[in-house]
Amino acid sequence: MKHILYFYFALFSINFFSQNISGKVVEIVNGNELPIVGANIYLVNNSKGTISDENGVFLIRDIGNAKEYIISYVGYLNDTVNVDKKISKIILKQDSNLDEITINYKDKTSSVSLLSSQNVLNISSDELLKAACCNLAESFETTPSIDVNFSDAISGRKQISMLGLASPNILISIENIPSIRGALNAYGLTFIPGTLIESIQVAKGSGSIVNGYESISGQINAELRKPLADNKFFFNSYYNSMERFELNTHYSSKLINKLDYGLYLHTNRKDNRDDHNHDKFGDSPTGQQINILNRFQYTNPAKGLVGFFDFNYVGDERVYGEMDYFKDIIIPNLDNEYWGGSTDSNIIRSTLKFGYVDPEITYRSLGLQLSYSDIDIGADFGNSFHNTRHTSFYSNLVYNSIIGDTRSKIKTGLSLGYDNYDESVNNLNIASFDLDRVEKSIGAYFEYNYDDLDKLNFSAGIRYDNHNVIGDFISPRLHLRYQVFPKTTFKLSAGKAKRIANLFSENQKLFYSSRQITFYSANATDEFISYDYFDMQPEVAWNYGTSIINSFKLFGKDSQFIIDYYLTDFENKVIVDWERPTNILFYNGISYSKSFQAQFSYSLSNSIDLLFAYKNTNAKTDFISGRLENPLTPSDRFFANFSYDGPLNDKLRKWKFDLTYNHLGKQRLPSTLQNPETFRMDPFSSKLDLINFQITRIFSNFFEIYLGVENATNYKQIDSIISYGDPFGQYFDATMIYGPVFGRMSYLGLRYLIK
Repeated sequence: MKHILYFYFALFSINFFSQNISGKVVEIVNGNELPIVGANIYLVNNSKGTISDENGVFLIRDIGNAKEYIISYVGYLNDTVNVDKKISKIILKQDSNLDEITINYKDKTSSVSLLSSQNVLNISSDELLKAACCNLAESFETTPSIDVNFSDAISGRKQISMLGLASPNILISIENIPSIRGALNAYGLTFIPGTLIESIQVAKGSGSIVNGYESISGQINAELRKPLADNKFFFNSYYNSMERFELNTHYSSKLINKLDYGLYLHTNRKDNRDDHNHDKFGDSPTGQQINILNRFQYTNPAKGLVGFFDFNYVGDERVYGEMDYFKDIIIPNLDNEYWGGSTDSNIIRSTLKFGYVDPEITYRSLGLQLSYSDIDIGADFGNSFHNTRHTSFYSNLVYNSIIGDTRSKIKTGLSLGYDNYDESVNNLNIASFDLDRVEKSIGAYFEYNYDDLDKLNFSAGIRYDNHNVIGDFISPRLHLRYQVFPKTTFKLSAGKAKRIANLFSENQKLFYSSRQITFYSANATDEFISYDYFDMQPEVAWNYGTSIINSFKLFGKDSQFIIDYYLTDFENKVIVDWERPTNILFYNGISYSKSFQAQFSYSLSNSIDLLFAYKNTNAKTDFISGRLENPLTPSDRFFANFSYDGPLNDKLRKWKFDLTYNHLGKQRLPSTLQNPETFRMDPFSSKLDLINFQITRIFSNFFEIYLGVENATNYKQIDSIISYGDPFGQYFDATMIYGPVFGRMSYLGLRYLIK
């Protein structure tokens, strides 16, 4: 503990004794004060100066013997101020009246940040409306940077991957609090309703050290709707051809002055099973979910205070398996001869966020994040079960300030994590695993950002953590942005990450098979049984990346071309080895993933946007059987999106249309050569062509109807379950999924709101 404090205070030391000047530059518009961003402030007879930030605030440290300073801004009269006058606010007056013009411009629903040193994709709520984004896992269908596919042929659960690596390698946070981790790795993305999401930020490569040390391939942060800014009432209804029904309702109101409240309700239900590929198994589970979120928002701009308090409850029940399987609570005392199972999830989550920004010196702020969750998930699968009770606490204290002037900013703080797992596994009534454990960590971090407000922006961060399992370790991160030409930006990143793999929650699909679980050391000569879950070493990886963004005009229209290349190099990885068809092996080893993506966007008109992307992934792992491509990872992907947002007519009505095409290259399948010939699969999957589209009719500012189709080509993976006729036999396996299993799916929905 004392080493962390020494580290923290050494980084935090700042000279408080220099003579400084600071203030805020504003203008008066219709009687209101508005900040002037980018005003020049410089000392008379001295070269030192700065510019005002996004809040109009400026600071010049160590002014020496200067007596006066000047504030200037194009189109405004200059002002000269004596340093002895303690003026906190400077009001500039316009030099002349400019002719007023009107510019019609349509905001992009998704965009890559050109100013940030990190490679961040911003996805707005309007982008999420382009598809049936029922939950966070389904929110990336129109985003080429994220791959979405089903995890298996039975659960109906979708999984995501980025840079050729599955979601556990991504730090997924809700409003910058790490959230989809631990026991939630299996189903956590499905517990965040799509209508609740205000925006999503996708950061490729090593992210900021402020949010933790676990991000290997990137970070995804979901911002939720805020009661203060949300509509007073919102209603969404959704129904699809798989007979899945969903309702979402939002309500917000002002309780008292400075305190706003939001109530967010979500429920979904599916009662009937479908078997479109005729393998005698339901294509997706039946069940229901209730999701209740209470949000309180406190805002006091005069004192620079803002706070959020959330309380969330999720109850989810799912039943899956053969078409003739029934859960025993439905038909009491029935001895099931059919393969099936159920998952019951109960989640309580509460967060408190509090921030203070000095009203006079807005570059100085202090934030506190507190989060508590209690996750209870019980699941059975034929003759196996996996039960987890995960209690978690997280806190993060963040201080923001500057060094010298607002071009040099710092973030520093302390974080604390506590995870208590009560976990048990029964594998086919052959082996049992008692995995109770406690993981604790405390860390300190410092991040420096320099922005010359022209061409260069870079951030360098380092954090030191003490973990009761991993020990002491350091995580460095570096991000750089340089504007090579006026419309061309170059970005570079590098960073190191560590994490403890939560093996069964991250690989829960293994239970949809008859595979026997084995822990192993790839370098050992003795028997497998001498190794267990707790012998697995933490994962350690370096991520390096580069990106070039070029914006230009093509036939007079806005266009953008982006090239990304990322390398993730694992010094140590917990390898999940599927290469023996009747076993699954866990052991430590090395792996890498190389990801290349080229993306072109073009605004054909103010109503039509086009997006094309090509992605190549080369991800390999050193298995016991040799270095092989990672299974079920597309080698190539071509993506195309056509988006139409029509003009409003006289009755404020319009049409929207969105079409997405995905071509997925071949995927290596785990070896089945040891199976009898009847139960073997080809070494590689076929190539896939998938089309989704949605049509939306907006009738007014408060009512719209949408209709869509997923997998319009009606592709079905026929061989989705090996040995489906003998699910209790040793060759049963429903994990070899590379495409849709139930063919075309259509849906219909409506949205209604009161502003």
